[in-house]
Amino acid sequence: MTSHRKRMGYRHNLAIAKRLWPGQINHEQLHSLMYLSQNYGFSIAAGDLLLLENRWYVTHSGLLRLAQRRHCSGIAVSLMTEFCDRTLSRWVFRAVAYKRQNSKGFVGYGDADPSNVSSVVHGAELRIAETRAVNRALRKAYGIGLCSVEELGSLSGSFNPAREPKPTAKQSPENGSNNGQPRLRDKLCLLIREHNLDSNLVKAYAADFCGTQALRDANRDQIEAFISQLSKEAKENRDGLVCKLNSYVQTQEVTS
Repeated sequence: MTSHRKRMGYRHNLAIAKRLWPGQINHEQLHSLMYLSQNYGFSIAAGDLLLLENRWYVTHSGLLRLAQRRHCSGIAVSLMTEFCDRTLSRWVFRAVAYKRQNSKGFVGYGDADPSNVSSVVHGAELRIAETRAVNRALRKAYGIGLCSVEELGSLSGSFNPAREPKPTAKQSPENGSNNGQPRLRDKLCLLIREHNLDSNLVKAYAADFCGTQALRDANRDQIEAFISQLSKEAKENRDGLVCKLNSYVQTQEVTS
């Protein structure tokens, strides 16, 4: 990647970050964003990075795109059956990322059970464990110190009420935190990424579900109900959900 393209990539990321997370970008985060943009080519628009609780996190899709750009030779994944328990939905995977053919592999392990994944994705522990193993192997291979979103124990990371600021009366609970709960926007965003859904179509479905002109017009209770419904549909019948989402394509074209 040329110096000009690196600078443009950072400027594009910066513009999107300020729009997505207004007032949340400090000097340290700007420096990290510049490094991540210029050294790894991560793109916020493509879904490679997320800012959660004032920290940058890389995504599974971002790591896979990085591996493709760097011509990763392959990733071998195996189930560690001796550490698994199907009845408890506990799964452990081992992944080995090979940067080049015949090169030494970089090993990563990933585990998941109902106690260390969000309730939004309960029932998908096996897939999450595999994703975590792959993420850790790729992060080792390419020297990425950032934790990946999929490795978090909950949707907003390890939450500790003792070190979180209490919301003031002026804060809006619809899209922000409420009594220490994760931001609804972050919940929805991670749910979309976990099930590889089209974000624009999900927003259209959400507005229809909530009975509002746009998702931003819905209140917190409506959004929470939608997230619960979307999670249920995605886990029970993702293909059916995708078909439902595709029905909103024509609506978007008419309103655009």
